[in-house]
Amino acid sequence: MNVAVIVTVAHHASDGELALTPVRGEALLTHTVRGLLAVPEIDLVLVAAPQRCAQVYSQVLEDLSCRVVPGSLRQAFAVVEPELSRDSVLLLHDALRAFIPAQTVRDVITAVSSANPVVVPVLPMADTVKVTDAAELIVGTEDRTRLRTAQTPVGYTLDAFRAADLDAAVPEGAATVPGHPDAMRVTTDFELSLAEAIAAAPSTEETL
Repeated sequence: MNVAVIVTVAHHASDGELALTPVRGEALLTHTVRGLLAVPEIDLVLVAAPQRCAQVYSQVLEDLSCRVVPGSLRQAFAVVEPELSRDSVLLLHDALRAFIPAQTVRDVITAVSSANPVVVPVLPMADTVKVTDAAELIVGTEDRTRLRTAQTPVGYTLDAFRAADLDAAVPEGAATVPGHPDAMRVTTDFELSLAEAIAAAPSTEETL
């Protein structure tokens, strides 16, 4: 196996239920997994499901060729690890980022190598970033030239994933590829309205 993806909802306690938010009549998670399965380079998609959500996750994904693994991210990895070869690429993807373009996923896969064992899609910081003091008074402006917002999927070599602290932020030294605005986390009503618009876009647009 060359490329496997683990879809996770591990960021916040409420993410498990948010992944079931309907977008054009289907769970956000369904859109996420269907899009990943449509990327030819991906051989397997696993979903790490919180125990409380495992049954309903299986139901909303029953028509898709993926595996639902009840439990933690590490438990999902233990299921797929025996099927991975030493040169496999493992992607870790946030279930709430349902509409990342397929090309961005390919860019991450292509960039992962022994020289770049961890790869992250990123976007330049668009907003002005202010620095405040203890009294919440603005005391300066952060130089945003090199500031980036991180997205997923995060790509790993097998050895890098085994060594990763998956409870921590993206490690320093990770390589980057350009992200995409469509890869937002869908957590608010505004983001949900954008997700509805993306899901309604013509199928000729290359989005997950």
